[in-house]
Amino acid sequence: MSRLISERTFLAGKIFFNFGQSSIDCVVRRLTEEAATLEMESGLGVPERFQLRLAGREILTCRVVWRSDRQAGVAFEQPGSLERAAGEERDRSSEALMRGQMLALRAALDHVPTGIVLLDSGLRARLINRSFRRMWRLPDEVADSHPSILTLLHHGRDIGAYEVPDSDLEALVAERVRVIEAGDPTPIDLRRTNGDVVRVQVTPLPDGGRMLTYTPVTDIVRASDELKLLRDALENVQDGVLLLDSDLHASFMNRRMRRFWEVGEDEAASRPAYSSLVRRLHRASAPNLPTDELAKFPARRVAEVRAGDHVRDLQTPDGRRIRAHCTTMSNGGRMLTYVDITDLTQKAALLETLATTDPLTGLYNRRHFLDSLEAEWSRFQRYYRSVSVLMLDIDHFKTVNDRYGHAMGDAAIKAVAAACLDGKRKSDIVGRLGGEEFAVLLPETSLSRARIVAERIRKRVLGAQISAAEIQFGVTVSIGIAEATISMSGIDALMGAADHALYQAKADGRNRCIAFAPPPSATKAAE
Repeated sequence: MSRLISERTFLAGKIFFNFGQSSIDCVVRRLTEEAATLEMESGLGVPERFQLRLAGREILTCRVVWRSDRQAGVAFEQPGSLERAAGEERDRSSEALMRGQMLALRAALDHVPTGIVLLDSGLRARLINRSFRRMWRLPDEVADSHPSILTLLHHGRDIGAYEVPDSDLEALVAERVRVIEAGDPTPIDLRRTNGDVVRVQVTPLPDGGRMLTYTPVTDIVRASDELKLLRDALENVQDGVLLLDSDLHASFMNRRMRRFWEVGEDEAASRPAYSSLVRRLHRASAPNLPTDELAKFPARRVAEVRAGDHVRDLQTPDGRRIRAHCTTMSNGGRMLTYVDITDLTQKAALLETLATTDPLTGLYNRRHFLDSLEAEWSRFQRYYRSVSVLMLDIDHFKTVNDRYGHAMGDAAIKAVAAACLDGKRKSDIVGRLGGEEFAVLLPETSLSRARIVAERIRKRVLGAQISAAEIQFGVTVSIGIAEATISMSGIDALMGAADHALYQAKADGRNRCIAFAPPPSATKAAE
């Protein structure tokens, strides 16, 4: 038995071989005068004979007695055996060298996540790494038997790994063999039945063999699929969608947007600048923009988009109304959505008309007339600008209805409404308060000027001939006139004054205009 020398924990050493060109770091775990136990990262690449260098000791010539995955037991050669060992090492066959290199290569490839298969010129596997075996559930006894590529492909077919119909499996296998034989390096994404996606690529080797790599790309492909799904969805939505990068170049335009800007697919793919799009034939500008302002609008629009989030209504030359939403993206770009709100705008205008207009005459209804009067009353209070009101009533309207019927009564109401619109000034507002009663609001108008307007309307009504169902007749109106005064409490008082004057006109014989005159004060009445 050899005497053990006290072991030094982690005694460092270095293994030299291949004429000193190759080395492996190791740790001496147990050391005697004739032998040692060495530990290294992998024992597969350690040759049968080598030289061992330990700190503070002479170089020792070693021969492997036993080995495991990470350890090797060695015996030290006697003095004079160094030259013999070197000669033996020089005499090692090329086959042994290749075997050592293959073991080292296998050890390295077994640690990479990519599946790797090395094929010889006959397309038989000479190396299949651990990742490939796990990926395809390939038993070691099959992998170590140097299977042909056809055997490997049939194994994938037999375990149901390919996401293709059974009827297409043989065609898939045949196509894969053709690609491998041709050495076509084009990557192919192979979808598996478990949902994973593997990117397969063929690399021709100098000796006529092939290297096949199988890279898991499930996350990448899923993200790509989701992106394609999103782009397809955006491509077909009814609204226009425009994505701009941080330099405001179009990175995506859906079909609706390309039609709007009259851009072809090739031009859209060239990422045109947003500034070039908004200058196209003034495709859209601010609503009701004066002609002399059109040329300035594109620059203003680009500045708005560059500034960030906002909503802007646009109008096309053919009168359509577009609502554009601008949203700032996390990458510094912008997303613009264009929604055609022409119908909504028209419906809103229609609803506004229905809410403010008398359906029979087209005049403003009572509510809108009083709202307008309230606004003018506020200006009167702030700035003391004159405001007057006319109250009109069709004379003997009940007789018209009784004699000619309600249809003729409606015709009379329309005729009076037309006379009011014809006789008023541009700034005046005419409303139908109900039945045969009308009112006219005259902003910034004194009582004397209001008399002129009232008299003009009365004469137009008097001269109108109403024809319906072969019947012709005429009507007259009585008009009361009132001007706002600081003593009045509000619009009810002003309307009351005009109404009082109207009843006075009826009492004085109708078909006339009477201005409201406040009653004399109590002191003057007593005098």
